Amino acid sequence: MKLVLALLFPAALFGQPSSGEVHVLPVQGNVYMLVGAGGNIAVQTGPQGVLLVDAGLATMSDKVLAEVRKLSGKPVRYLLNTHVHPDHVGGNEAIARTGVASTGLPVQGTPGSSASQLVQILAHENVLNRMSGAKIPGVAWPTDTFFNNEKEVYFNGEGVQMFHPSSAAHTDGDSIVYFRRSDVIVAGDLFVTTSYPLIDLTRGGNVQGVIDGLNLILDLAIPAHEQEGGTYIVPGHGRLCDEADVLEYRDMVTIIRDRIRDAMKRGSTLDQIKAAKLTRDYDARYGSSDTFVEAVYKNLGGK
Repeated sequence: MKLVLALLFPAALFGQPSSGEVHVLPVQGNVYMLVGAGGNIAVQTGPQGVLLVDAGLATMSDKVLAEVRKLSGKPVRYLLNTHVHPDHVGGNEAIARTGVASTGLPVQGTPGSSASQLVQILAHENVLNRMSGAKIPGVAWPTDTFFNNEKEVYFNGEGVQMFHPSSAAHTDGDSIVYFRRSDVIVAGDLFVTTSYPLIDLTRGGNVQGVIDGLNLILDLAIPAHEQEGGTYIVPGHGRLCDEADVLEYRDMVTIIRDRIRDAMKRGSTLDQIKAAKLTRDYDARYGSSDTFVEAVYKNLGGK
């Protein structure tokens, strides 16, 4: 599986390799954030067990599970995937195999024990379509999917909602996960603090969908005093954020989209747009913009 993922999803496009250590950050309520396993992972703990949002890289699964067990002695019952990229779903297989039932299906619990609760892997239907088309082992696939805009789970006394933006965002299978009682939103790679948006054109990514998804996060989030705190947002990569951070990111994406569109109306080619450095006022914060600019250009109809 690791070889298949490496061939299908170049690491250079979807983030840097893990540093080798996984760190735990309490967010609020009964939600934690795991950092260092590839994409950020959210962990909800409680009397019914553990719910994870994303699974990190396959190579980091042992360390992820070790940190989860420090947080809770209960088994993992749910794994929610925000999208299909391997730094977020690479660990699906290992988590699904933490227990094996007499039927041979993946279950949670110690292998050979009486545990019979299936690991429920939830995701948008397009995630399943992408994973099955990539010949990833079936044990890593979502076991429950949704094709409309919302999926709900009630677990550990808390309502958990998965929202699919109305249009394709950084992929066509993006989901935002909202822990209602803890007041925490997990954004996946729809929102990152370490780079410009990673718009995966080969998997349906679209800049307008990114903006729509960021607006959805802003609709759900409620800031505390003077716009600090309140609802916390776990990005796909980078530091823990609040609504103000998402607002700045949404504005940046919108401004650059509009600049590129205006340049195209004046007849500028992609090379001319890149040479004009329309992102120069944001590059110091987000790094190279060439891939992002090219994706926006193509989304807007450029050849």
